[in-house]
Amino acid sequence: MKFMKLGSKPDAFRSEGRCIRFVMSELPTDIIVHVDEVRFYLHKFPLLAKCNRLQQLVLEVVEDRSDEIILHDFPGGPDTFELCAKFCYGITVTLNAHNVVAARCAAEYLEMDDGVEKGNLVHKLEIFLNTSVLQSWKDSIIVFQMTKSSLPWSEELKIARRCIECIASKTLVDSKNVNWPYTYSRKQGMHRVPSDWWVEDLCELDVDLYKRVMVVVKSKGKLSSDTIREALKAYAARWLPDSHEALINDNEDTKKNTIVVETIISLLPSDECSVCSCRFLLKLLKVVILVGARDALREELIDRISIQLHKASVKSLLIPSKSGGGIIMYDVDLVQSLVDKSTMHIGTSFVDENGNSEALVALGKLIDCYLSEVANDLNLSISRFTKLAQSIPASARSVHDGLYTAIDIYLKEHPNLTKAEKKRICNLMDVKKLSSEACVHAVQNEQLPLRTVVQVLFFEQWKASGRSVQAPSVDALASRATMEEEWDGRPVSNRHCSLKQQLGSLKINVDECRGGDNKRSKSMSEKGSSSLLLPSRSRRLFDKLWAVKVETVKSSETSGSSKSPTVCVKPREAKSCRHVRYSIS
Repeated sequence: MKFMKLGSKPDAFRSEGRCIRFVMSELPTDIIVHVDEVRFYLHKFPLLAKCNRLQQLVLEVVEDRSDEIILHDFPGGPDTFELCAKFCYGITVTLNAHNVVAARCAAEYLEMDDGVEKGNLVHKLEIFLNTSVLQSWKDSIIVFQMTKSSLPWSEELKIARRCIECIASKTLVDSKNVNWPYTYSRKQGMHRVPSDWWVEDLCELDVDLYKRVMVVVKSKGKLSSDTIREALKAYAARWLPDSHEALINDNEDTKKNTIVVETIISLLPSDECSVCSCRFLLKLLKVVILVGARDALREELIDRISIQLHKASVKSLLIPSKSGGGIIMYDVDLVQSLVDKSTMHIGTSFVDENGNSEALVALGKLIDCYLSEVANDLNLSISRFTKLAQSIPASARSVHDGLYTAIDIYLKEHPNLTKAEKKRICNLMDVKKLSSEACVHAVQNEQLPLRTVVQVLFFEQWKASGRSVQAPSVDALASRATMEEEWDGRPVSNRHCSLKQQLGSLKINVDECRGGDNKRSKSMSEKGSSSLLLPSRSRRLFDKLWAVKVETVKSSETSGSSKSPTVCVKPREAKSCRHVRYSIS
């Protein structure tokens, strides 16, 4: 840090308590100067010789037969006045970046210029500022910070503007020519000066001063948008808290956080080629929502985020809902807005050779994972859940395992759903797009409605048959599932049990599925099919449905109808059932 010493005499100032200061001298003091709550007992001659304003004030009090002068709104307060008084007495004073601004403003207040005495305090301070302090990178930042405590004098003397120009000009210097100390805690290689060497030092500025500097830096047009973006990210990390509690408390910190986030958003690069990271924008959006910033800022961030939402992480999307008491934990409606705008922005961008949008597929995976996270919320309504799931186009989900996981969690956390609600939420997924592992889990899932289990069973059995026959339609399976739900819980008749015994050859090979994982994997790879280990409910259900199918074939052949449904059985097995007629009551 640069410094300058003025004067040569030893310090003769003394204090008596907090409110009295005086000069040790053989001569009695003849003037009292009031600065705020402090009284200075001094001598007229050294002060009047250098301070034009004190000369005028002394003339006024002499007429009133008084020896007391009151200095109102003195820049820098009692400490700065003492520094100026010591200069008048020739006592040694040390000037540096921390006190030079206040001293300069106080000297201007007291009119300590060359008109009173050549080489007066104003002249000396200006030389120190221009040739030393403002030439130093870190000192210029400190001086700029100190201008706030000396308003409005520092603005009238254009000290703040000079600081801004010096700081901005140094940020634009080629990093190869940077030969002054700076703060840089991030990793860097080969001991080279990084292009953003100045970022961390500017983070120490108060938000209003930071904005003034960055506006000038941006206006120069010499720094890339990426560098500006990194500077804003560093400032946000320095001043914006990550905790939810710190953001929503109604205190001075909330007001400060609001100002900080509004400033950062106003400084974001506006050119289309510069895209801030989705994580950074979501952090800003979280702050905007929790501190209650202006709606215009919220909408601006949503527009920016929606362009690259597919690059976001689930953790970044878990933005707490500001409202409490029975309301959802996370702001699902906000994510819904982001998804709606994102699907519009994506359009046909990032399309691969098969015509699939890579961005849309990534968005689908992201939202499925997000649904799995928020499904634990007991207050999350089924309408919100289904609306968000349906906002992803069908082409974005080639596999429905992620969606099935979210549905499974939602069903477990909301056990009081009605049958209609369970059907509604399960209709979100296409069982034909479930992997074999997901199918195995689904047929054993007691939370799923029978309708869904039926679909899984039939499509998995269809795949296991090698797709040699046409797959049953979803509508047909749905009608059969509905029939089964009506039967569920009723006793099975003796003739139905007999029919089940005769159709034993149609049941899935349970013994094979009960083998070890290695054996099952080997069988799947060799035969191109998957065997399902069925729980008792699903197994009973599957036996009933195959009984219904064969009875349908029997009745159709007797009546000679040409509209009998196709049954996926072997000819020999069908023949053995053809001469037996049973009905299920």
